[in-house]
Parts: sequence; C-alpha cells; structure tokens
Amino acid sequence: MNNNKRSLTAHQDDFFSVVKALLVIVLLLSIAPQALAAGDAEPAAKVVNPGAELWREVRQREAPVAGTTQVAGMDSGVLINIRGEQWRTFRMQQLIPAAGALLGGVLGIIVLFHLIKRGLRLELGRSGNYLLRFKEIDRVLHWFVATIFIFLALTGLILLTGRVVLIPMVGHDVFSVIASASKEGHNLFGPLFLLGVIGLFIRFVSKNFPGKGDIGWLLKAGGMFGGKHPSAGFFNAGEKIWFWLVIFIGLTLSATGLILEFPFFGQDRLIIELSLVLHGVGAVLLVAGLFGHIYMGTAGMEASLESMTSGYVDANWARQHHDQWAEACEAEGAVIAGEELAKKQRLRGTKNRVPDRPAAEEGQ
Repeated sequence: MNNNKRSLTAHQDDFFSVVKALLVIVLLLSIAPQALAAGDAEPAAKVVNPGAELWREVRQREAPVAGTTQVAGMDSGVLINIRGEQWRTFRMQQLIPAAGALLGGVLGIIVLFHLIKRGLRLELGRSGNYLLRFKEIDRVLHWFVATIFIFLALTGLILLTGRVVLIPMVGHDVFSVIASASKEGHNLFGPLFLLGVIGLFIRFVSKNFPGKGDIGWLLKAGGMFGGKHPSAGFFNAGEKIWFWLVIFIGLTLSATGLILEFPFFGQDRLIIELSLVLHGVGAVLLVAGLFGHIYMGTAGMEASLESMTSGYVDANWARQHHDQWAEACEAEGAVIAGEELAKKQRLRGTKNRVPDRPAAEEGQ
C-alpha cells in the first residue's frame, strides 16, 4: 500500500514537472521575438554599411561616383562616369548623322555645280606661255600634307562611321581588323600632319593676308556671279580662306589628337571628352572643305592642277584667275615661252611637263 502511494506521488511529481517545463517553453517562445527585436534594434542603429551610400549613387548615376584607391592617375578613383555614355550618345545620334549629312551635301553641291557649269574653262584658251607659280619645295610640301591628310581622313572616317557603314558590308570580324589597323595608322601619322601644317604656315602665310580685290571676289563668288572674273592677287579670297581654315583647324586637330594619343600630360577626363568633340567636328569640316579644294584643283578649274605638278601655269590661266599677280610677273619679264620651258624640262628630265603647244595647235 505504501509502495502504491509512493508510486502515485512520483507520477504526480513527474506530471507537474512536465507541465512546468511546458509553461516555461511557452513563456520563452512568447517573449523571444520581442527580445530578439529589441536586441537587433540597437546594433542596427550603430552599424552602417560603408558601401550603402556608394552603391546608392551608382544606381542613381546622377554624378561621377568616386572612391579611394592606391592606383595613381587621373580619375583612378572614379568607379563610374556617366559622361562617357553622354559622349557615346552624342557620337552615335548627333555627330555621325550630321557628318554624313554635311559630307553628302557638299558632294551633292559639287556634282550639281559641275553638271550646270562644267567647271571654269579657260576663256581665251592656252597661250603657250607660262609663269612659275610654285617652286619645287612648295609642291613637295603641298603633296606631303595632302597625302597625310587624305590618309588620316580615311582612317578617321572608318573609326567614326565604320560601325554604321562597314559592319553591315564586311561583318564584325573583318571590320575589327580594319578598325585596328586604322587606329594604329591614324596615331602613327597624326604627328606628321602637325609638321606639315607648320610648314605650310611658314611657307605661305605672307601671301594669305587680306588684300586688294578680296571683297569683290567674295561678292562675285569667284566669278560665278557678275559676269567678268573678279580680280585677285597670288591667292584669291577663297584660297586665303581655305589656307586659314587648314591652319587653324589643322592645329586644333593636331593638339586634340596629341591629347587623345598621349593621355599622360595630366589632362583629366573632361579635357579628353572635349578633345574628342573638337577633333571629330574639326575633322569633318576639313574633309568637307577638302572635297571642294580637290574639285577646284582638278575638274572644277581647267589647267589648275598643273601648278602643283610642274609648278608652271599658262599665262592665260594666270590672267583670268590671278590678274594682279600675272601683271606683276609680266612687268618683271617672268613669262617663259613654251619652247623654252620644254627645253628646260628636257634638260632637267622633268616628268610632269606642262603643254608647250599654243592653243591653235591644240585644235581650239
């Protein structure tokens, strides 16, 4: 009997122990979330993610995001710069379409002018007498600059418009080879263009200041309006304008090209971006002017190319286009007969000979 009572008492104690344990567990489960929340609140207020503000700026991209780095150099600590995307957008959406429109428009005007006017012909035909217009050093300098600029223009246009024009024609793989070669060649020959521009300035600056007859030449558009061909000296107003465009735009292209090619002068990203814009715009303007210059020096003006091949021009050509200079040469006795010039050229072995027959013998 006593044993049964002790056994019952033991079971009762075990039962109450289990109940107490369950109550304790329930109590703990009820207060644990509040305790954990209270415990987390205080550390969250004290500990701040050091990268939170940085990545918030990266996501917003409202300004260049800068950090700290041990790498030396301009903008080394800039994680992301949105101006690069702005330049890409300007290049693809504004510069390339405007360049295409300008160059295409200039070519269209040249073709239209040639179809209507058929160029400027010699009004009195050839005289058979000649004047020395450009010395050998002048011609060498001219073709040096012209050759380099044409090469730079072609490679530059490939780099500027190749993605739009060439990739659909030759594909990405071939274009990558062409673009890489264009970039290396452009960078290699670019500095030589600067030397040529400086040489042109030294050689011809004295003949390209404003002078008598320039205003009249501009008003008559070089003889397109007003009937009689306007008066001009050694260079007419149009040639003077072209000279100064070559000098100023050429120096701008050279300066910006050096900034882009050698980015260790201390220039920051903004200077490089401005250089890209100036380089692109200036190059397109100079190429557009080159189209007109090439046309007027070949098909656009009869007997004009001879001045840059042999150095001599027909006396009638000189009187028609540069009458002031022609009169000065004639007053100095500088006119050379065709037979005499042909003899000089034979003695020198000149390959680029000018026609030495009078107009009557040429079937005019």
